[in-house]
Amino acid sequence: QVQLVESGGGLVQPGGSLRLSCAASGSISRFNSMGWYRQAPGKQRELVAVVTTGAIINYADSVKGRFTISTDNTKNTVYLQMNSLKPEDTAVYYCNAAYSVGWSRRDSWGQGTQVTVSS
Repeated sequence: QVQLVESGGGLVQPGGSLRLSCAASGSISRFNSMGWYRQAPGKQRELVAVVTTGAIINYADSVKGRFTISTDNTKNTVYLQMNSLKPEDTAVYYCNAAYSVGWSRRDSWGQGTQVTVSS
């Protein structure tokens, strides 16, 4: 019922910036949360940033002060502004949206977008 389309990944030098976008479409117009996860080679997928109901925002400690998550509710879009990028930020970034269908909770994932930070 929900499709997430990500864009904005690419190759950037250390200290550079990227802005990721994730647009949600489908029958669901209200989400309990929208956020970003990432998975680096050889590591588990980890939470990067998430916006929950009540506009509560959580960031991973490793990105605090550098990344900013924001949403445009009229467009069902979530953004991740990434500044001061480090090689350690290299990973596949996944958009996630959580929503409710009746009494049941559901999750939808994007296909992932590669972010590579290298000189």
